Amino acid sequence: GDGEVPEVEIDPENDLVVLPYSSGTTGLSKGVMLTHYNLVANISQLQGLTGPVAVREDDTLVGILPFYHIYGMVAVMNYALAQGATVVSMPRFDLEDFLSTMQEHKISYAYLVPPIVLALAKHPMVDNYDLTALRQIISGAAPLGSNVAGECRERLGCWVNQAYGMTEMSPVSHFNPDSPEEVDLASVGPAFPNTECKLVDIETDKDLGAGERGELCVRGPQVMKGYLNNDSATANTVDSDGWLHTGDVATVTEDGYFEIVDRVKELIKYKGYQVPPAELEALLLSHPEISDAAVIGVSDAEAGEIPKAF
Repeated sequence: GDGEVPEVEIDPENDLVVLPYSSGTTGLSKGVMLTHYNLVANISQLQGLTGPVAVREDDTLVGILPFYHIYGMVAVMNYALAQGATVVSMPRFDLEDFLSTMQEHKISYAYLVPPIVLALAKHPMVDNYDLTALRQIISGAAPLGSNVAGECRERLGCWVNQAYGMTEMSPVSHFNPDSPEEVDLASVGPAFPNTECKLVDIETDKDLGAGERGELCVRGPQVMKGYLNNDSATANTVDSDGWLHTGDVATVTEDGYFEIVDRVKELIKYKGYQVPPAELEALLLSHPEISDAAVIGVSDAEAGEIPKAF
């Protein structure tokens, strides 16, 4: 139309641009208040990436992640378009359609989730398609076992990196590095530019060092304004010093490479030891006869809890 575009006053640091819903570290779904500043900061942080992990103007990405989910919204829809890349969107995931889209459109860069990486590593159907244009897979949203990442990389001949984030962080806070030879397949990499991280003891909140296992806390320009109409949930997640408590258990190397071990709430307490289900799942998936696995804790009179695998 010929209508006049209205002048709109925007306060980027305080005005909300999107309100995705997340269960956060635990409990019911909550509205995550993300500002223009949060999202633009995170896109700028993504634009700080160089080397193979950077999305280039000549890349073609597959849009299989839902755009209403923060991962698809920022990493694919916003970052790829900010880079001038092409995005081929799909309405839903079906392996055959997905592989045919990858082949037909010569997809070169794919933001995926672990179940899709697992299918690419193990499913026989993959051999029927030409995926040689694919140079880079980034996996996020859940831990990816290093053995599955390695199988996928070997089978497809492309780089497989992990990244890490949360809806509450717009969403990315960690990304594996520029040089493929530096990539630790089990790691989500070092922190993003302008992002601070620390690990704290789950019971005492005491700061921990390299090699110790604790809850990951993050502070940076991508951290949400808070949960909509829920001050108590906000206070439980972002402390008075601005640290967002992720609810994820992690370790860090001396070089600052983080590995997500599991969720605080999902740890199995076996005779006082904390057993991460994700580690057991990754071990089970290394068996050639196992296509997928899930591990939970079940009550046990002697041990308190013991792991049970499906």
